[in-house]
Amino acid sequence: MALIAFYLMAAVTLVSALMVIMARNPVHSVLWLILTFFSAAGLFVLIGAEFIAMLLVVVYVGAVAVLFLFVVMMLDVDFVELKDGTLRYWPFAMLVGIVFAAEIFMASVMGVHSRPDAFDAAPGADTNAEAIGQVMYTEYLLLFQLAGIVLLIAMIGAIVLTLRHRPEVKRQNIAKQTSRRRGDAYELKDPKPGQGI
Repeated sequence: MALIAFYLMAAVTLVSALMVIMARNPVHSVLWLILTFFSAAGLFVLIGAEFIAMLLVVVYVGAVAVLFLFVVMMLDVDFVELKDGTLRYWPFAMLVGIVFAAEIFMASVMGVHSRPDAFDAAPGADTNAEAIGQVMYTEYLLLFQLAGIVLLIAMIGAIVLTLRHRPEVKRQNIAKQTSRRRGDAYELKDPKPGQGI
C-alpha cells in the first residue's frame, strides 16, 4: 500500500512540476508549484523524514505565497477582470484541493503505518524531528544561535540597503517623540466670549 502511495505522489509531483513551466497563466503556475511542494513533502513523510516535509511546506509554500503577493503588488493586475474570472477557476481550484486532501490522507495513513521500524533515532527520540531538536539544542546550540544572528544581521542589512529617504513622505521622528514634554502635547486657547476656537 505504501508503494502505491509513493507512485501516486511521485506521479503528481512530476506532472505538477511539468505544469509549472507549461502553464500560461502565472496564477496557475503558482498553484501547480504549491502542489509540487505538497507532493514532495508527502514523499518525505513516506520515507520517515517528517521534519524535512514540515520545512518544505512551511518554508517553500510560505515563500511562494509571499512571492505571489509581491507579483500581484508589482504587476499591473486588473482586479475587476480578476474577480470576473474567479468562477472559471473554481473547477481547477477544486481539483487541486481534492488532490491536496488525498495526499495529506495518504501521507498521514501510510507514513505512520509504513515505517515504525525504519527510523533509528540515535539520541533516543521517538521521531526524527525530536532527534534533530535534541541534537540541535544540545551539541550545536552555539552554532544554531550564530546562524540566527547571521540571518538577523542579513535581514537588517537588507532593510538598511533598501531604505530610501523621500522628502515628500512623512516619517516618524523617534528622537522628537521620546524627548516630548507634557507641555508640547497640547496648546491652551483663550477665546473671547462668543468667538469660538
